[in-house]
Amino acid sequence: MQRMTLTLAALVLASASAGAHAQVTVSDAWVRGTVPQQKATGAFMHIAAEQDVRLIAGASPVAGVVEIHEMAMEGNVMKMRELKGGLPIAKGATAELKPGGYHVMLMDLKQTLKGGETVPVTLTLEDAASKKTFTRELMAPVKALGAAPSAPHAGQHKH
Repeated sequence: MQRMTLTLAALVLASASAGAHAQVTVSDAWVRGTVPQQKATGAFMHIAAEQDVRLIAGASPVAGVVEIHEMAMEGNVMKMRELKGGLPIAKGATAELKPGGYHVMLMDLKQTLKGGETVPVTLTLEDAASKKTFTRELMAPVKALGAAPSAPHAGQHKH
C-alpha cells in the first residue's frame, strides 16, 4: 500500500511538473529579413507565462549561434548585449521581444532570409521553481526589410 501511495505521488508530481511547462504561450513571432552576405538578424515575439520562467537559450537551423539579447543605454550610447542569465518572465506577465529591446539574436546566418519564408526557432526556457528546462518550437515568418515591424497573430504558436 505504501509503495502504491509513493508511486501515485510521483505520478502526480510528474504530471504537475509537465503541466507547468505547458503554461507558456509564444505569439506574434517574426524574423527580420536579411540581404545577401548579412550574418545576423533578430527574432521577435511575445512570450506569456503562467508561472515564473526564464528564457535562457535558442536554436535555429538557419543560424550557427542564437542568443538572447537586449538593447540598453550605457551612458548616452545604445548598446546591444547578450543577457548572460537569460530573460526572466514573471508569472502572469508577457515579455515583449521587439526591435530596440529584448530579442532573440540569430547570428552566423547560413542563408539569406527572404520575406514570405518561415524560420524554425526553438526556445529553451527554465521553470524558476524547479529549475527544469523545456522547449517551445515555433515557425516564425520572415518579414522583408522595410515591412511593418509586427502583425497581430503572425506566427502564433500556443501550448
